[in-house]
Amino acid sequence: MEQGVAGPQGLPRKNAVLRALQSLSPKAWVGLCLVLFAVFVACAAPWLAPHKPDAQDLLNMLLPPMWSANGNLDFPLGTDGLGQCILSRAIYGTRVAIVVAVSAATGAMLLGVVMAMLAGYFGGWVDRIIGYVVDLWMSFPPVVLSLVLMVGLGTGVVNVILAIVLVDWTRFCRVVRSDVIVVRRRQYVAAARLLGFGHWKTMWREILPAVGPLIITLFTLEMGVAVIVEAILSFVGLSVSAGTVAWGVMIADSRDYLHEAPWGMLTPVFCIFLLVLGCNALGDGLRESLDPALREREKEQG
Repeated sequence: MEQGVAGPQGLPRKNAVLRALQSLSPKAWVGLCLVLFAVFVACAAPWLAPHKPDAQDLLNMLLPPMWSANGNLDFPLGTDGLGQCILSRAIYGTRVAIVVAVSAATGAMLLGVVMAMLAGYFGGWVDRIIGYVVDLWMSFPPVVLSLVLMVGLGTGVVNVILAIVLVDWTRFCRVVRSDVIVVRRRQYVAAARLLGFGHWKTMWREILPAVGPLIITLFTLEMGVAVIVEAILSFVGLSVSAGTVAWGVMIADSRDYLHEAPWGMLTPVFCIFLLVLGCNALGDGLRESLDPALREREKEQG
């Protein structure tokens, strides 16, 4: 009997997952592949990197990539001013980028969505107070506010994540709040209240699933924003602690020999570009796949 019950329950779930994957647009698949590749590189960094990220070889400083005339197969993308392998440092830098992207986006999402649910559902003075806070917070330029917070918090990956969360939660709050207001006025929400659902149960069971696709899209887009902000903070020396490899640190270190060895800067810039491109493509693709109205408009235009 238990097996008979488990079968029908598991089958719809499997079919739902397959339908969700089949509904993804090509853009979403490209973004998903790029993000998953970055996650794989971050997890497998000790096995993929040909050298330790801080290993110095002063006899092989500023080597060009291996396909150049003076290249060395031991250093596929060349070396920097201290003889450190650029490929190894770029691979290990992926770890910081992924940790910051996922953690900061998750924190900003949780804080922003909670505030958006409260403001959009209850309205009135709750909405006004939260709206005033959001408007005041968004009046500061995000990068400048991040720099100010990092000066106060100090360096470290945890503080970078905290700074990004404190800056970017307003992005989730403002966008999700609008959808919550629309969903709150639908008939099935009123029916849930008539059935005796409390406020929190109504928000959790009825409103949150309706705005879920929007939250997922904003989450993937926020990952790309977090990668860029972390790179900027690393570039100015306010992000990771000394000895930690990050793409922004690599860009900052390569400034002194940019004209002599441009590959030291091009490699981390290209890594940032690919990861941000993947996050944005995944976000745009999910928006197209999860928004039925948008799909209908694209079919009519096509």
